[in-house]
Amino acid sequence: MSKKIISFVLIVGVLAVNFGFIVPREAVAANLTALSDTITNLTASTVANHTIQFTTPTGIAASATLILTFDNSTSIPSGLTFADIDLKDDGVDVTLAAAPTGTTWGVVRTSATVITFTNGSTAVAAGSVVNIEIGTNATSGATGTYQITNGAAGTTVLRMSGTFGDTGAISMAIVSNSVVAVSAEVLSAISFTISDNAIYFGNLRSAGACFAQGTDPGYVTCPTTTETEAFNMTAGTNASSGYTISVQGATLTSGTNTITALGSNTASSPGSEQFGLRMTATGGIGSVSVPYAASGYAYTGTATTPATVATASAPSATTTYSVRYLANISATTEAGSYTTNHTYIATGNF
Repeated sequence: MSKKIISFVLIVGVLAVNFGFIVPREAVAANLTALSDTITNLTASTVANHTIQFTTPTGIAASATLILTFDNSTSIPSGLTFADIDLKDDGVDVTLAAAPTGTTWGVVRTSATVITFTNGSTAVAAGSVVNIEIGTNATSGATGTYQITNGAAGTTVLRMSGTFGDTGAISMAIVSNSVVAVSAEVLSAISFTISDNAIYFGNLRSAGACFAQGTDPGYVTCPTTTETEAFNMTAGTNASSGYTISVQGATLTSGTNTITALGSNTASSPGSEQFGLRMTATGGIGSVSVPYAASGYAYTGTATTPATVATASAPSATTTYSVRYLANISATTEAGSYTTNHTYIATGNF
């Protein structure tokens, strides 16, 4: 009698162990990894673009949903649509629309804090990196118009869920003002140099042209008979409209007698009275003004009225101007000591 009882107890025990193996287990969702949400402005109650990225361990099956839920009074505008959103699967843009069809995903603003994505017919593989851009940074197909408005200062949490099986959450620190005003000043600047403050013709002659030079030759008849640089000027500026260089002063004068200044660009003509200059420019964007830029000579300034000889129309690196002076006389030009002072002025057009 006692053996039978023992056998029955053993049978019951075995059955109890066997039944334990068929108890159903509860399914557990996988956690998204490498989560981030880059926001262009963390200032409270301010619109901003979002760039959300994560890796999905499970993948996103066809027809599965991915739900983004914001908290902390975040506001998704009612006008936001799929056109304001880009979604990339491992770096490849996915086609979006209001509703899923074929390989196209559907995107819907479900509420002021929720956006729901519904996959089409192409599954996202397990281990894929998903990138979502929301706002004006969405440029696939069209450029986004609407942005999400940040919530109040504090911590905003973005939760990711849906029927695709994975979940995750990202915390973002919203502050009262995330903008730091940085100021600096670039001072107005203009540089201007003149290489020589005295130039000389020597004794002028009617038989040939004379050109000024920077070295005093003494009482020598026209030591420079071929064109040479009398001096040079340099100019440069950061002025938005560049600069203007002008010259003011009379023609060569001896008492009441003068050597005729050329009012327009004219070729040298020995034997007739002529006084003028011409210039060339190298470097920067500065240029010689009419009538001083051609191969002939001119001088239109007076003792009281300046003449523009060079300009730059925008900020310019240093331009070097080579200045050449010509003086011719006729057989009847009055004798005397002829001089003049020319004042060159560089004005920044700020």
